Amino acid sequence: MELQNIKRVYLIGIGGIGMSGLARYFAHLGCIVCGYDKTSTDLTDQLHHEGIQVIFDDRTDWIPLSFQTPNECTLIIYTPAVPRDSAILNFFKNNGFELFKRSQVLGLISKSMFTIAVAGTHGKTTTSCMIAHILKDSGKDCSAFLGGISSNYNSNVLYGKNNIVVVEADEFDRSFLTLHPDIAIITSMDADHLDIYGSHDQLTQSFRQFASQLKENGTLIYHEDLPLTIEGITYSGQGPADVKAVNIHVKDGDFYFDFKNSNTQIDNIKLGIAGIHNIENATAAIEVALKIDVEPALIKRALESFRGVKRRFEYIVKNDKHIFIDDYAHHPEELRAAITSIKKLYPNKKLTTIFQPHLYTRTRDFADGFAEVLDMSDELIMLDIYPARELPIEGVTSDMILSRMQMLNKRKCGKQEAVGLVRIEKPELLLTVGAGDIDQLVQPLKKVLEDV
Repeated sequence: MELQNIKRVYLIGIGGIGMSGLARYFAHLGCIVCGYDKTSTDLTDQLHHEGIQVIFDDRTDWIPLSFQTPNECTLIIYTPAVPRDSAILNFFKNNGFELFKRSQVLGLISKSMFTIAVAGTHGKTTTSCMIAHILKDSGKDCSAFLGGISSNYNSNVLYGKNNIVVVEADEFDRSFLTLHPDIAIITSMDADHLDIYGSHDQLTQSFRQFASQLKENGTLIYHEDLPLTIEGITYSGQGPADVKAVNIHVKDGDFYFDFKNSNTQIDNIKLGIAGIHNIENATAAIEVALKIDVEPALIKRALESFRGVKRRFEYIVKNDKHIFIDDYAHHPEELRAAITSIKKLYPNKKLTTIFQPHLYTRTRDFADGFAEVLDMSDELIMLDIYPARELPIEGVTSDMILSRMQMLNKRKCGKQEAVGLVRIEKPELLLTVGAGDIDQLVQPLKKVLEDV
């Protein structure tokens, strides 16, 4: 596949965060871009307004005529999250088209570029967005394919004028093994996607393979706790790492820290977003920026102006009466990071958490971990499992988590009932967490709290 020959691009699953980034990228290059997804979202609405046609019926007669004959100018991209019995997917499979996974196309795009790839079961989206923002804000510049909507740029894809690209390296379906980066960052390797990998050991092996795929003279940067046997630079927010954050403290609701490595110290960095876990992410991002010769003063300025990622510890309401934070967390360790940070910021406020589990397999595999972490809240409102790509598993419901919790102030309800409870109780500190469609509650909950 020669990308320079591509004139038309069809994306099956175009509404996904990674797929929509590719759609925008090829549209930016002047290609005709269209695609299919099963549901309309704010993101697909944005694609439509940008001139990208999106259909929501899985019908082959809605495929444009110009995409119905295979040729070297047409690229078909799909995501493994699309069901195998999709009519549109099988039309292209059965009519002589060569189909490419999103990850394969990302590998082709980045192959000839200086690639900075960020992997990890959690932390990768914020870290990749931080790196991209530092490079943009400092004038170093870059292109970027991000796994979330950057609040600074209101997009998941950035266009640069140089040969540097920042990519989020997704471990789902072993997608990141299509990449051969110049700099690789690994933030975490917790057990996840066990429906794909089968065991934590297999997941770990894939991360080790990713780390081994550096280009010649490449640099590996990874969290000090990770079981990697490949030589690299370790980082941490605490502990004896090569690169570390020290003097971490909260002042007037903002996080500050000092950065130290063997050659450089940057003092009194104010981080534009909250969270102890984000200080660790920033530590890795700083090391990357220093490796490609960004000045320390410019790094410090960029981190203060960094506004994070939509749905990553995002403040929705922040006033004297109410604090409402929304987060994409869907793994016990991500929840732990979010709740720990909130407790540190607001130790005297009662925390009400609304949680929507994501996937039956993840709920089954980590019910004990979810229960332990959610018990850190003061009150819990539990929603039903968001199934995503999965069919139900007998006996697996969100009650599996509730039944393991010690907390007494907990209940299970539907999404609209949850909004009603918030309207009645008017919690002073509210956290919504989950990777499903819980984001549909953000605006209704915001309205309820702002109308008080």
